[in-house]
Amino acid sequence: MRLPAGRTTNGLAAISVAVFLLLALANRVDDAAIIAGFIPARIGDPALLAGMAAVPAWLTPLSCTLIHAGWLHIGFNMLMLVFCGRQVEHVLGWGGTLVLYGVGAYAACLAQWAVDPGSTNPMVGASGAISAIIATYSLLYSQQQVRKMGPLSANLVRVLWLAAGWIAIQLMIGVATSGGFGELGQIAIAAHIGGFLAGLILTRPLLRWRFRKKPKVVN
Repeated sequence: MRLPAGRTTNGLAAISVAVFLLLALANRVDDAAIIAGFIPARIGDPALLAGMAAVPAWLTPLSCTLIHAGWLHIGFNMLMLVFCGRQVEHVLGWGGTLVLYGVGAYAACLAQWAVDPGSTNPMVGASGAISAIIATYSLLYSQQQVRKMGPLSANLVRVLWLAAGWIAIQLMIGVATSGGFGELGQIAIAAHIGGFLAGLILTRPLLRWRFRKKPKVVN
């Protein structure tokens, strides 16, 4: 069964908005951030939220994508998800898009944990997962012609340029919002980088999986 292009992306956005509205109306956004957000310190200390009805730590990379800090946060995230996600889904299909989104979410949390494993600040938002979508969108729809460099193929050169550009942008955002490299403010810069790199790595395998040759059935 094939779903119309964009149906899965729109569904993810609709669920995210619905969860945000319910939490905002109930004034429970802060509570949800603690019990369902990704807290890096929980990886090394599973008993950190003992006694609370918290989402299991291994599931929080997914649950945190459903929680947003405010209207601007969810508005920008959903705009990028729908704009880029519909185009990506058109190529990868609903299955590939879900894989990309899910792996991007876990890669984002892994990167955030690697930067500050002892942090008890909950990370919320779908930015990391959406960064993976943006990476694939960039690879699929980039119009810039890239040539191979020595042993590096043209595709690998494009991947490296996109990765370098994204990392540079994220670091500049971090500096602008915190005033220095030591503390990257309230924006999960590492998560954005981790999700984007996951998208760059996954794009080609997902394309091959999507357009794999199926065995012919002979009557």
